[in-house]
Amino acid sequence: MMSGKYQTIDNQRLQGESVPAVSDPDPAIVTVKFADSNLQTFPPSGAQGKITGGSGPPRDADDTFSKPVSGSEEPQQSGWLRTFTVAAYKPYFDVDTSDVVERIRYSLVPFTGTFNEKTASNPDLYGPFWICTTLIFVAASIGTFVTYIAHKVKNKEWDYDINLVTWSAGLFYGYVTIVPLCLYVILKYFSAPAGLVQLFCLYGYSLFVFIPALCMSIVPLEIFRWVIAGVAGLMSATFVALNLRAHIVSAGERWFFIVAGIFLLQLALAVVLKIYLFTVSV
Repeated sequence: MMSGKYQTIDNQRLQGESVPAVSDPDPAIVTVKFADSNLQTFPPSGAQGKITGGSGPPRDADDTFSKPVSGSEEPQQSGWLRTFTVAAYKPYFDVDTSDVVERIRYSLVPFTGTFNEKTASNPDLYGPFWICTTLIFVAASIGTFVTYIAHKVKNKEWDYDINLVTWSAGLFYGYVTIVPLCLYVILKYFSAPAGLVQLFCLYGYSLFVFIPALCMSIVPLEIFRWVIAGVAGLMSATFVALNLRAHIVSAGERWFFIVAGIFLLQLALAVVLKIYLFTVSV
C-alpha cells in the first residue's frame, strides 16, 4: 500500500513471516574498536581546566623551569645523563644579589683568607660567569675608547679592532676554566683534592678587581697604568694564594711551591693584561 512516496509495511505480513537469521561475520573482516581515551581534557594526564570542573588555572605546555626539582612529575635522569640536564647545574646558580655582593667584597679584601670558608657550603658559578662577561665588555669598550682618544689627539686615522673582543673572551673565559682544572688535577695528585666548583668560584671572583683597574686605565699616564695593573695583580694573587694555602698545606712539603706557583701565575695574568689592554700604541 502506497501513501505518496512512502510505502507502509503490512504488520500482519511481517508477523507471518520469519526474519532470517544474521549469519556469522566473516573472520576476514576485522572489527575496529576504539579504546576509551582521556583526550577530552588537556593535558590528558591531569584533570584541570573548565572541562572537568577543576578550579586551577591552565598550565603552560612546558613549565619545567617553574617546577621544583624534587617535586617534579617528570622522571629525573640518573647517572652521567644527569650532567646534560638543567637540574644538575641549578644548585650552582642558587644565589641572590646580596650573596654575590658579599663575595665580591671578600675578594676586594684579600688578606683575610676566609672566602673558601664562607662559600664552602654553597659555591656558585653565577658570579664568576658574570664577572668574566663584564670584564670582556669592559676591556673591549675601555680599550676602544682609549685608543680612539689617543688617535684623535694625534690627528691619526682610527679603525675599530674587533679582535679585542674575541681576544678578551678567550683570555678571561679560558683562564677561569683551564687554570682551576689544572689545579684540580695537581691537588688530586698530591692527595689534597679540592672541589672543582669551589676552584671555579674562587678564581672567578678573584678577577673582579680587574674591572675597576681597567676603568682607571683611561688615565693617559703610563706609570699610573703600571701601578694600577700591579696593585690589581697583587690583590688578585694574594686573594687566591691565601685562600688555598690552608688547604694545600696538607699536600706535604711541596705545598709552598704550589702556592708560589698559584701566586706567580695570577701576577702573570696582570702583566698580560697590562701589555695587551692597559697599553695604548698609536
